[in-house]
Amino acid sequence: MENKNKNYAYIDGANLHNGSKSLGWNLDYKKFRIWLKDKYSVSQAYLFIGLMPKNNKLYTYLQEAGYTLIFKEVVYNDGKPKGNCDADLVLKVVRDVYENNFEKAVVVSSDGDYASLVAFLMEKEKLQSVLSPALAKKCSILIKRLNPPIAYINDQKTILEA
Repeated sequence: MENKNKNYAYIDGANLHNGSKSLGWNLDYKKFRIWLKDKYSVSQAYLFIGLMPKNNKLYTYLQEAGYTLIFKEVVYNDGKPKGNCDADLVLKVVRDVYENNFEKAVVVSSDGDYASLVAFLMEKEKLQSVLSPALAKKCSILIKRLNPPIAYINDQKTILEA
């Protein structure tokens, strides 16, 4: 299968949302999807997100903006929703690598839980970039130690802000 310029993005939805919020701005997901396509040749953008019925309008908007949503059932801990998608994201990437579904991967998260995934993608020569929703000092040292190409979404605030 020929995959030239067929790059996939794997996005930890909570990490992306919370990262831009913590920096004091709202990400325009439609602009972000276009930017992923233009900057990184992303043909498929998987957004891993917790499933909550009250967010149906958000899910429709994200799908219309070009994302493929992969839902995780939300559980509640002390009344706070938790939809940890880490394992699902890793499994999807590894499956896509072994099925040769893409040329390069863009991992959108600054979470150190993805360090082993980043190392795997680097070993397979399948990593395009890590896109960190956090500032450089908040991006996990576990990822930074691997020395992958990292870009910081905050550097694109002027074009990606809602």
